[in-house]
Amino acid sequence: MEEFNLHLTSDIHAASIANNLLAAAIDARIMHEDVLEDADLSELGLRRLNIDKYSVTWRRVVDVNDRALRNILTGLGARTDGRPMQTGFDIAIASETMAILSMSESLKDMRNRLGRIMIGMDKSGRPVTAEDIGVAGAMAVLLKDAIKPNLMQTCEGQPAFVHTGPFANIAHGNSSILADRMALKLGDYVVTEAGFGADIGLEKFFDIKCRASGLKPDCVVLVATIRALKMHGGGPAVVAGKALPKAYMDEDLRLLDEGVGNLRRNIEIARLFGAPVVVAINRFSHDTEVELEFVKLAALAAGAEYSVVATHWSQGSAGAAELAEAVTKACLKPYDMKLLYPLELSLKDKISAVAKKVYGAERVIYELPAERQVAKYEQIGLGQLPVCIAKTQFSLSHDSKLKGVPKGYELPVREVRISAGAGFICPLAGEIRTMPGLGRRPAFMDVDLDGDGQVVGMF
Repeated sequence: MEEFNLHLTSDIHAASIANNLLAAAIDARIMHEDVLEDADLSELGLRRLNIDKYSVTWRRVVDVNDRALRNILTGLGARTDGRPMQTGFDIAIASETMAILSMSESLKDMRNRLGRIMIGMDKSGRPVTAEDIGVAGAMAVLLKDAIKPNLMQTCEGQPAFVHTGPFANIAHGNSSILADRMALKLGDYVVTEAGFGADIGLEKFFDIKCRASGLKPDCVVLVATIRALKMHGGGPAVVAGKALPKAYMDEDLRLLDEGVGNLRRNIEIARLFGAPVVVAINRFSHDTEVELEFVKLAALAAGAEYSVVATHWSQGSAGAAELAEAVTKACLKPYDMKLLYPLELSLKDKISAVAKKVYGAERVIYELPAERQVAKYEQIGLGQLPVCIAKTQFSLSHDSKLKGVPKGYELPVREVRISAGAGFICPLAGEIRTMPGLGRRPAFMDVDLDGDGQVVGMF
């Protein structure tokens, strides 16, 4: 597990290098066009792009939580050091190159998607792409091996593809289409993850990934824990590095009853897409039989086909046998898959559909930059893309403090980014950041090498 989580897959490294190559190419092109005449450019086989540096939206990435890099100035120093630009870093898994790896169905498809990446506008207001800059081919070369799914195995030897890592709070939150297609050729049942809850990972799975791949899942498995539901019922805050509050270790049906509405709402969201739902309750050592039975019955009453307790964290596959049986039964139930919105709707109508039908918002409000971005993307013909809303994973809303099932609030959209190559629009809701920061006591403080050179402290 240590080697796997550190460097083994290499997808993140490749996506980061390809992303940052494009960033370097943009800065170089702007600088050289400032000093070269048209004849000089023509001699080099280039045409003048006239990139408006104030419109450039492409950011660098790094796979480290580093809040100090969220907003930076580049190009400081002498004229040969580039032109000063205000920009920033995102975490690597939020990169469009990572999303393209996840959404591509072949090398050719990946190459075409890389070419469609929109980095900003020229001084006449026309889009400038990675293809225009001439860097898409080199990016494809850097990603030619990363596009291949990584074949791993579980502790018990079952095969597992591990491929791409876009988080669902700041990206589309699903593993690659290629890995799914390969797995479907090799096994009778394929389990693939959609990150976090039904409000983000699952919604994006259907409205973005299924729409692009044409694949239809046979059932949805929602994972719940007693602890999480107690938190949504108003339980005390959990702070990394501190002992778990007593409320999460003692039986408390009142707190659980207050929080189980969040599970009901997640089931309702999943049912919006038509698929049968199985609820897996991951059991912790302090959960009581009374609490587990309470959640099982609540899930069934909310519309789940089956609700079972799973203990695979301690017992391996034997602890998930009942869950596997429930899934096989649910997969036999026919249904018509529904998507949340048609692509013909305006961008604002698509954002509103997700905000109201999934998040429970009353309306969406846009800050001025977001208003301008939506108008620009529709003006240049990108309004037909699906939407990939970035928001907190700690609430059904945009506000991590709103637990349970918040309703009647306004969803604020402060920025709308374009991922033309990946094939979606990314509105940023609330205070969500695409570059996280380190906590008060970062996990790296526990990671080290022991006397035999083995990694310790990661888990």
